[in-house]
Amino acid sequence: MDTDKKNTLPDIQSARDGRNIAIDRVGVRGITVPITVETAQGTLSTVAKVSMTVSLPADKKGTHMSRFVALIEEHAEPLNADTVRLLMVDMLQRLDAVDGTIEMRFPFFIRKSAPVSKLTSLMNYEAAWIADTKNGVITVRQETATPVTSLCPCSKEISRYGAHNQRSRLTASVELKAPMSLEEQIAYSEKAASCQLWARLKRSDEKYVTEYAYDHPKFVEDLIRDMAAALNQEERVVAYCVEAENFESIHNHSAYAFITHDKRTH
Repeated sequence: MDTDKKNTLPDIQSARDGRNIAIDRVGVRGITVPITVETAQGTLSTVAKVSMTVSLPADKKGTHMSRFVALIEEHAEPLNADTVRLLMVDMLQRLDAVDGTIEMRFPFFIRKSAPVSKLTSLMNYEAAWIADTKNGVITVRQETATPVTSLCPCSKEISRYGAHNQRSRLTASVELKAPMSLEEQIAYSEKAASCQLWARLKRSDEKYVTEYAYDHPKFVEDLIRDMAAALNQEERVVAYCVEAENFESIHNHSAYAFITHDKRTH
C-alpha cells in the first residue's frame, strides 16, 4: 500500500509553469561533504563546502534539489580539475539542464620542511574548483589562496633599523589545458612573495625567514606582477585571475592588486 501511494504522488517540480520566466541558476548552496583530493603525493582527505546550480527553462516549474545532493554523495573518485569537469557533465544530464555551475571550496594541506632545521609541519591553504557551463561549453578554474610574507621596499629604503612587513594573501584562479597539481599552483604564489610561511620554525629558521624577506622586498604591485609573469610563462595555463592583498602592519587598511588575463585573446 505504501509503495503504491508513493508511486502515485505528484511530481510538482516537473509541472509546467505559466509565467514564462526562465531562471539563470537554481540549485543548492552550503552542502558540507567529505571529499578526497588528488595531490602531487597521492590523495588527501578533507571537507568541502559545495554549491551546485543549473539553468531552468521558462516553462518548467522547478528543479529536483535532491539530485544535487545524491550526485555529490555518490561521487567517490579523487577530485581534480578533470574529474570536476566530468561531475559537471553528470549533473547536467541528471537535471536535464543546458547550463550550470559547481563550486567546491576546501582546506588543503602540505607537509613542509623548515628552511634550516628541516623540522616538518603541516601548512594549511585554501583551494577550490569553480566549474561553469554556458551554451554547452564547460570551463573549470582551479583556485588557491596562499598566505605569505611581504616586506615593504619603501620602508626598507628610508628606515635605519629595518623595514615593516606583514602577512599577505595571494590568490590564483587558473584555467588549465593540462593538469597542474595544487602544490605546483601554490608554489607560484610562494615564489612571488618576499618569503613563504611555515607552521613551525626553530630560531635558526626564524633568522632565515627574517633575512630572506629583508633581501626580497616587494610592494603589492610587485607581488601581483611576479605572479602574472610566472603564469604567462606557464604553458599549461590558458587564462588566469590573480589577486594580492597585504594586511598592512602600520596601516589600518589593506593594500590590494588584481590582474586578469586570457592568453587566447592576446
